[in-house]
Amino acid sequence: MSERRILGADEMRRALTRIGHEIVERNGGMDKLVLVGIRSRGVPIARRLAALIEQHEGALVPVGSLDITYYRDDLTRVAHAPIVQRSDLEAEVSGRTVVLVDDVLYTGRTVRAALDALTDHGRPRAVRLAALVDRGHRELPIRPDFVGKNLPTNSTEIVHVRLTETDEIDEVVIEQPEDAA
Repeated sequence: MSERRILGADEMRRALTRIGHEIVERNGGMDKLVLVGIRSRGVPIARRLAALIEQHEGALVPVGSLDITYYRDDLTRVAHAPIVQRSDLEAEVSGRTVVLVDDVLYTGRTVRAALDALTDHGRPRAVRLAALVDRGHRELPIRPDFVGKNLPTNSTEIVHVRLTETDEIDEVVIEQPEDAA
């Protein structure tokens, strides 16, 4: 496998800063806004967005996490004994604008599962989607409201988002199988 770096730490920071500004602008401020990260890498990205928004707007945005394991339509193909992590939605979602945050948007199936999981916690006024990377290849009619990087890929490539919180480095890379190169 060969890797090609798409975003480094600085580019990632700039993309997240832009997404944070766009979220506040589109929401018309901070009123009734909640960020919810989809486990696993969507959670630290949501926390970073909240910190950036606080830095620029001077107000805290509640951040939650959502585990979608049992809502996946491919659960039986993914694992016989899936590892489920706890969803943490301390902030009320009913009547609020929820921004679902994920690292890579691909087929849309993860987002569909997240929407199902989210409605078990209440009825948001609106749900928006933020993705650090949109790689295309949608199988469902889902589109992000906020995107850090549109990245055309082919189906054999794998996009890895690495974060210091989980991988000790901030970068986005495309991995391409050697036989496809």
